[in-house]
Amino acid sequence: MKKTILDLWYGNTDPQEHREDDPRMRDLLKIMGRNRSELSAALDDKQKETLEKYDDAMNELNCLSEKSIFVYAFRLGMRLAFETLSDENDDD
Repeated sequence: MKKTILDLWYGNTDPQEHREDDPRMRDLLKIMGRNRSELSAALDDKQKETLEKYDDAMNELNCLSEKSIFVYAFRLGMRLAFETLSDENDDD
């Protein structure tokens, strides 16, 4: 347990490295990339700039969302662990 806590503290644990290789995700990323390329090719320079700003905002939103989900899941896991350890003799 201490090693895991220290790994979290020093940033040695990367949740992304343990992501399952989901074929559906891989397929969706390919589709998104292909569609993004086709869309970009059809745009003028001003529209491409707008699309890049949109991409930047989406990336930032995804990062914030992933962080929020991580914090929620971590807290939930800690609550479950705490209840499991503190209610050892309780059969509820």
